[in-house]
Amino acid sequence: MASLKYLAALSIPLTAFIGISEGGALTFLTPVYAFVLIPILEIMLPQDASNLPPDGSEKVAGNRVYDWMLYANVPIVFGLLWLAGSTVTHGAATGWEYVGIAISLGIALGTNGINVGHELGHRQGSPERFLGKLLLLPSFYMHFYIEHNYGHHLNAATPEDPATARYNQSVYSFWASAVAGQYRSAWRIQADLLRRAGKGFFSLQNDMFWYLVISAAYLVLLYFFFGPVGLVLLTCAGIIGFLLLETVNYIEHYGLLRQKLPSGRYERVREIHSWNSNHIVGRIVLYELTRHSDHHYKSSKKYQVLDYHERSPDLPFGYPTSMVLSLVPPLWFRIMNPRIPEAMKPA
Repeated sequence: MASLKYLAALSIPLTAFIGISEGGALTFLTPVYAFVLIPILEIMLPQDASNLPPDGSEKVAGNRVYDWMLYANVPIVFGLLWLAGSTVTHGAATGWEYVGIAISLGIALGTNGINVGHELGHRQGSPERFLGKLLLLPSFYMHFYIEHNYGHHLNAATPEDPATARYNQSVYSFWASAVAGQYRSAWRIQADLLRRAGKGFFSLQNDMFWYLVISAAYLVLLYFFFGPVGLVLLTCAGIIGFLLLETVNYIEHYGLLRQKLPSGRYERVREIHSWNSNHIVGRIVLYELTRHSDHHYKSSKKYQVLDYHERSPDLPFGYPTSMVLSLVPPLWFRIMNPRIPEAMKPA
């Protein structure tokens, strides 16, 4: 029964479904729910820093119910895409409703698309990885699989990582550097992987080429089924989806840096190199993404058994609230800069 709490993660696509179906002001229901109501709930409700006992963690990790709750996001996400595209194609939306639908769908693509795709991308089974990449497609972020698994987890909390926000870097600057930097990094990583496998850059095993082809085919299908209006709206929703991801990336590692050792290498990733939050609503809605330190410490662990470490730095607010605060850089810097260890701050 404990697994059923993660059904709350479907509340975001549910609000998007309601908004797209009903229209009017309800098209903005999802952003209001995600970034107004959830932050209020997180302030009101107590935090939960408890961990599973060692003997219970293995049993929970092997419970397939948790896995199927992730898989369910695939038809839900693509069902929302079809609903949104059909709605605008048949002229059932007008004026600001287009904006509301794009934002609401974009939030769902970021939380139940990219975030779940991220979790599945860490799994060992090829079918799960395939579903993970499928969930990255609507946000045009299939390259995230390569860069995140082979780049970010190696370079997190270092200047070499485009997904780590620098001290005093605004979220808007980070959007530009992270999006471009991670895409370039994915190509470099892919070239290196091919070289190690003895394959040429133009090999059929170059996944980055396939991601381009698949993304182009996806855009063609959007135009075929939903016309130019649907294509524009669903493309905008995809952009909102990956900007939501990058906002999460921003708050996850902001200002935290690993020390360089005398050997020239960086210290190993530890629990102190990611920001965490034990605010219960954000934990559930984001499938425990907020226990990010343990994810980096042991990336193979499934979301339902991630632990909280007392050494990990804690955000003063939950992830949804922190994302909103990051959009006001002076306020974000005032709250977060004093919390960054002096040893990690630039000289």
